[in-house]
Amino acid sequence: MAKVSAKYETIFIADLTAGEEKVKELIEKVKTLIEKNATITNVDEWGKRRLAYAINDMYEGYYTLIEFESVPSFPAELDRVYKITEGVMRSIIVCKDEK
Repeated sequence: MAKVSAKYETIFIADLTAGEEKVKELIEKVKTLIEKNATITNVDEWGKRRLAYAINDMYEGYYTLIEFESVPSFPAELDRVYKITEGVMRSIIVCKDEK
């Protein structure tokens, strides 16, 4: 029997140069998108952190971890949205289900 949903986690780094208000808006936008297509199980805002290496001459970003359950097709759409969303410096989506 095929699985209907799988567990995923995503971490994204928001650009701090636009200001704290824009960072909060970006986090809400991502959470809303995930809530429409999946079930959020945990949101953990790690906050402002120093980057391991410079990205676009920036050395700090705002990290947010979101754990969710969704159908396997949704993470590809989330990744597409990350790539076209202004303010997202880096992102990763990982399937947590064991094979």
